[in-house]
Amino acid sequence: MKLVMIGSGYVGLVSGACFADFGHTVICVDKDPSKIASLQAGEIPIYEPGLDHLVASGVAGGRLSFTTEIGEAVGGADAVFIAVGTPSRRGDGHADMVYVHAASREIAAALTGFTVVVNKSTVPVGTGDEVERIIREANPDADFAVVSNPEFLREGAAIDDFKRPDRVVIGGHDERALAVMREIYRPLALGRSPIIEMSRRGAELTKYAGNAFLATKITFINEMADLCEKVGADVQEIARGIGLDNRIGSKFLHAGPGYGGSCFPKDTLALLKTADDYDSPIRIVEAVVAINDRRKRAMGRKVIEAMGGDVRGKTIAVLGLAFKPNTDDMRDSPAIAIIQTLQDAGATVHAFDPKSMEQARGVLKDVIYCTDPYTAMDGADALVLATEWDEFRALDLGRVKTLLTQPVLVDLRNIYPRAVIEGHGLSYTGIGR
Repeated sequence: MKLVMIGSGYVGLVSGACFADFGHTVICVDKDPSKIASLQAGEIPIYEPGLDHLVASGVAGGRLSFTTEIGEAVGGADAVFIAVGTPSRRGDGHADMVYVHAASREIAAALTGFTVVVNKSTVPVGTGDEVERIIREANPDADFAVVSNPEFLREGAAIDDFKRPDRVVIGGHDERALAVMREIYRPLALGRSPIIEMSRRGAELTKYAGNAFLATKITFINEMADLCEKVGADVQEIARGIGLDNRIGSKFLHAGPGYGGSCFPKDTLALLKTADDYDSPIRIVEAVVAINDRRKRAMGRKVIEAMGGDVRGKTIAVLGLAFKPNTDDMRDSPAIAIIQTLQDAGATVHAFDPKSMEQARGVLKDVIYCTDPYTAMDGADALVLATEWDEFRALDLGRVKTLLTQPVLVDLRNIYPRAVIEGHGLSYTGIGR
């Protein structure tokens, strides 16, 4: 089938490359000429494990191409996916729909024959209705149907999530459109991935509800971690004890410095705004957002406490800047608030991250960016583990002890057992332990 992906960012590029790998013909469109030129030259603008090889394979096989011309791409397509950004809007926190609406108008002008317009962007409830209205108004004679097909991709594991999903959600009522969507996702049938069909508004809300629930799990275990520190328990034992209950599950029960990234912060906020618009407040999610915001700076204060309550004139080495491993995404990363809290208290920060330092430079100022973990900690007064990259899991602790001027290690991801750290002569501060 001929598919068009409007937007060649994280969701659009990963989805387009995976669809092409399934055997579909995919054209990825983006307004940014430099991004398209880079993609045409084989350069991938984001870091996602395996994506470079998948894109190269699709291009070499003639199934994947890139353009800035939306009109040429859309004509004759079986389905056009809207995969543009929906960032939090300045002022009120609502999802900013300007890119979705603009894409809808441009799609309308280029439609030929029956076409399924697919909202893959994370959008508020009712967006499908608005997209349909915009297209109908701009092109009354167009033969089309709008469906919702939210993405559930984890950064760092997006390709596997796309090819072996827990489920595929399709929202719509037009049988012709549903038939097209079933054919698009037919390659997943071998893996028996469930395809769930529902109303369009139901699909839109499913995405927000899923992310809000996962954010709630993270925030819950972080609150339990704080209590564990007060009562002398280990949060990892608690997480295992409740996670083995099938009704709860073990995922997203890893205590840490709070959630970040491109989805949870903006999606929880957008859900709250939608709930407020419909006079149906979601108090649990309100608490989750507030607790998570406070927690990030609290982790900076935790480092200060581990240093005896004063870091003025001290140097702190921070390993990990991205909000999670296997990505270069700095959006709402806990490391930002942690480092800013340390700087506000008078500390100098040395930092290292395997992939995100270029992005970090645009967010964090007056940080000394280092070439490797050991350079970062050389001469530092404390070491902070802020992101659980694999290469931080087996540090040479003897060398760490030698390089630090004070034997202080703050493990905000609980990577190491306390006994291992203390056995190398370092003091250990973890989360909920």
